[in-house]
Amino acid sequence: MSSYKHLLVIRLSAMGDVAMTVHVLKALTTTYPKLKITVLTRAFFRPIFAEMKNVSVYEAEVKGRHKGLSGLWRLYKELRGLDIDAVADLHNVLRSNILMQFFRLSGTPFLQIDKGRNEKKRLTSLENKVFNPLQSTHQRYADVFDKLKFPISLLAENVLPKKECSSNTISIVGKKDKKWLGIAAFAAFSGKMYPLKLMEEVVQKIDNTNKYKILLFGGGEKEKELLGSWEGKFINCTNMVGRLSFEEELALISNLDVMLSMDSGNAHLASLYGIPTVTLWGVTHPYAGFAPFGQDPQNALLSDRNKFPLIPTSVYGNKVPNGYEKVMETIPPSVVIKKVKQLLG
Repeated sequence: MSSYKHLLVIRLSAMGDVAMTVHVLKALTTTYPKLKITVLTRAFFRPIFAEMKNVSVYEAEVKGRHKGLSGLWRLYKELRGLDIDAVADLHNVLRSNILMQFFRLSGTPFLQIDKGRNEKKRLTSLENKVFNPLQSTHQRYADVFDKLKFPISLLAENVLPKKECSSNTISIVGKKDKKWLGIAAFAAFSGKMYPLKLMEEVVQKIDNTNKYKILLFGGGEKEKELLGSWEGKFINCTNMVGRLSFEEELALISNLDVMLSMDSGNAHLASLYGIPTVTLWGVTHPYAGFAPFGQDPQNALLSDRNKFPLIPTSVYGNKVPNGYEKVMETIPPSVVIKKVKQLLG
């Protein structure tokens, strides 16, 4: 065990990657209850860490006072004032690499994640593809702490407790007289987003059972408008876009019975609380290491590699070769519905 008492953990973005740190930090603080952790991340993500013992958040204002080289120097000086013993960089990007140089000037140990870039390149290559499962991102995070002499085991119980929904949330969704199904129908890139016409079919048929409350998650005006139209069509659907704070949304997610999501941030938010999560995968694949924590591999519904053997074509879903635009149409709505109903019971 290390003698360090206070660790700085860096993960600035994106939401799913930030959420994935929680399971690792939960294991870390459980194993080493006297260890103090400061997470350097965006202010928006603060609620993700709110329930964690010995974990505080330091806000990186990368578009404000911490912008550019001079801003990062200012950030470094602020962080030095926190009496940091060592740094675990779980991001390994330009900003954190610059911070690494600053911290090394003062002799502060600074360990970085091995992202496995070459392995991922081989996995997503369109030629001479090496189709093997890579180490999970959660384990890559854990390995950084192992190098700092804080070995941990990632266990299923490394999740957060259920949170109480706010009165505002209850006024929108009502009391829980049916099981709650969350559906996050969108993704950052079209290559990993289930066709909306097929998702609407899923929503319609689950709604027709009249057994479940369907809560629709998303962000932005276009998504709000589309999900609003579904709310108008389907009696058991409620559009949650723009109606809750992020903190309230996390509490609501923690009370779901099942989440249906793309390979996206919402899958990782649901997994924070151990919620059974069905994920739909397009040109990305769980082999890249971004599957949500603690989920049964059978909950990941994959596009057909027999028809589309180049999958995965990308780690993030942003690279779609010609002819691969409709890979997710190989996941029939009936299969999605069956899996969701199976988990809802």
